Amino acid sequence: MALAGDRRAIARLLTLFDDDGPGARDAAAAFAAKAGRARIVGVTGVPGSGKSSLVNALLGAWLGRGLQVAVVAVDPSSPITGGAVLGDRVRMGEHGSHPNVFIRSLSARGELGGLSRATRAAVDCFDAVGFDRVIVETVGTGQSETRIAALADTRVVVCPPGLGDAVQAIKAGTLEIADVLAVSKGDLPLAEQTAREMREMLGLRRATSEQAWKPRVVVVKALQPGGIEDLLSAIEAHEQAIGPGQRLRQAAAASSPAQGAAPAAMDAAAWRARLASLAERDGLCATLGISVLAGGPGRAEVAMTVDARHMNFNGGCHGGAIFALADSAFGLASNSHGPVAVGIDAHITFQAGVAAGDFLVARASEVHRTRKVAVYRIDVLRPAPGGADAAISSFTGTVYIKA
Repeated sequence: MALAGDRRAIARLLTLFDDDGPGARDAAAAFAAKAGRARIVGVTGVPGSGKSSLVNALLGAWLGRGLQVAVVAVDPSSPITGGAVLGDRVRMGEHGSHPNVFIRSLSARGELGGLSRATRAAVDCFDAVGFDRVIVETVGTGQSETRIAALADTRVVVCPPGLGDAVQAIKAGTLEIADVLAVSKGDLPLAEQTAREMREMLGLRRATSEQAWKPRVVVVKALQPGGIEDLLSAIEAHEQAIGPGQRLRQAAAASSPAQGAAPAAMDAAAWRARLASLAERDGLCATLGISVLAGGPGRAEVAMTVDARHMNFNGGCHGGAIFALADSAFGLASNSHGPVAVGIDAHITFQAGVAAGDFLVARASEVHRTRKVAVYRIDVLRPAPGGADAAISSFTGTVYIKA
């Protein structure tokens, strides 16, 4: 029924994805196989930059052209219920009842990278059921939350006027993934100055013959009539330059090894042996008793049993030991293509305590890879009988690819 456009069926399916209920993963795979027609526009930026107002303006413009538009708004998690705060959805109420619009809020639920765990499945669902545009608005992000890069065809990074230290505009991270840099609140005095700083930042990037698109900087006034025309033009120009299916091509590229890397055709035992040989040369893995369970191109799974080596002065497992486990999986996954990656950024959150005797597993997977940067997600789990693994920690890491 969802494929036929039944809105109630779509809503129930999205809830299934968000809750990771029985059959959710099989359903997500089925919808992903039917996706590939919609254009996915990612909107990200720091909290308070004006993302929701800009998304509301994009909604109005595309509805005016007769398009069907879905929005996936990733909201901060409520510290009490764990659900979405729904602040983003409130700002889009102007178009929420339109028959060609479907707005769905998802709680970040402690996920790193600006998205939620169900975002990709929701996007594939909207794509498969026939929406022309899917806008993904991330939770407010910093410089390292770049998971939207692997999901969107066109990435719009919203920059508020007056970024402060100009060096911030040059650092690797969120600004590096932008196809369009949108300086918001364009009626403020510092908007044009910020736009100039952004253009100067782009001028410092090394151009390559492989680039089909040079990122653009536009100033937007989302609350004024006609205030996003330059943004719409930039998005459309990017669509024409890169062609359809950008996110699907990125996913295919991320699952393929780089030139000169280990062949993806290696069997599971060969991949484990390859990564185990790297771990054997790692002093921290030996000291903490971290072992390799499995691996593949852009993937690694490592484990350790918590003992006296890992305990802190309060009698619990030291957070540094959990970080080391996650970081080891991160390092092995990022170097599975060959020893060519160096870590430049990492973030970790903790969800549950760990005691002596607990067996922990860290699973790393590649979520985005370009010629020079790759992003990895690592989940630290305490396996339980029947597959009800307990989430211990979430880790996101970024590497610079040296060769």
